[in-house]
Parts: sequence; C-alpha cells; structure tokens
Amino acid sequence: MLDQIVLLAAVTVLGLLEQAYFSLQVIYARRKYAVSPPATSGPPEFERIFRAQANCSEYFPIFVFSLWLAGVFFSQVLAVIFGLLYLYGRFRYFHGYAESSKGRLEPLYFSAKMQWVLIALAGLGIICTLTQVYLGLDLLHTFSHVLGLTEQT
Repeated sequence: MLDQIVLLAAVTVLGLLEQAYFSLQVIYARRKYAVSPPATSGPPEFERIFRAQANCSEYFPIFVFSLWLAGVFFSQVLAVIFGLLYLYGRFRYFHGYAESSKGRLEPLYFSAKMQWVLIALAGLGIICTLTQVYLGLDLLHTFSHVLGLTEQT
C-alpha cells in the first residue's frame, strides 16, 4: 500500500517545505522593511511578498486535495508529475511577484493550468472508479485500449 502513495507523500512534504519557505520570506521582509505584526501593509516590496505568500497559502489546500485524489484514483505518477510542475510554478510565482506585480502573471497562469489538470485527473479517476464499482465498467482499462496504451485481451 505505501508504495502506491509514497511519491504523493514526498510531493506533499516538498509542498509543505515550500510553504514554510514562503512564510520565512515574509518574516525576513518584515524585518527588512520594518513592518511589525499584525500590520499587513507597508512598502510595496513588502506588500508584494506578503500577498504572494498569502495567495500561495490560500491555494495550498486545493493543491493537496487534488494531488492526493488524482494520485489515489487515477495515477500516482501523473499526479506527482503535475504536482511537481505546480510547485515549480508557485515558486516562480512567488519570486516573480516579489519583484513586480506583473512578474506573477506567467507563473500564475502556468500553476493554474497544472492545478486544473490535477482536478481533472481526480475527477476522471473518481468517475472511473464509481463506474467500475457500481456499474462493472472499467473505463480506465477501456480508455487504455482505445488509446493503444495496453494490449487487447
């Protein structure tokens, strides 16, 4: 069982470390720009870093749920690939936003696309599992045959 989820767990830990890194960047920015908690406004440089971290934190639960659902119900390998791409996009987003508000756009769109792929894989995997359990139809196996990914039996 653990071999079926260990890669998902590794990407989740990597995501947690990324979130911790973003939080540390806000702490460093507070010190650098003399913005004491609970204040959330200050120089534009601080506000961009603060907002980038807050935005990444807001989307993190959606990422984790879609990663795990896609990995468990569709494919651990595909979920991990798109999960890593999402985390890479978020890293670029954070640093792009820290430099300028326009610097966030390209990585934002990229990570959003990766997120939607994870959501689609999760949804497709769940639908295929429901049809297999309740209707006896193995749609994933059928799709694999249609696409030529497996041999006909």
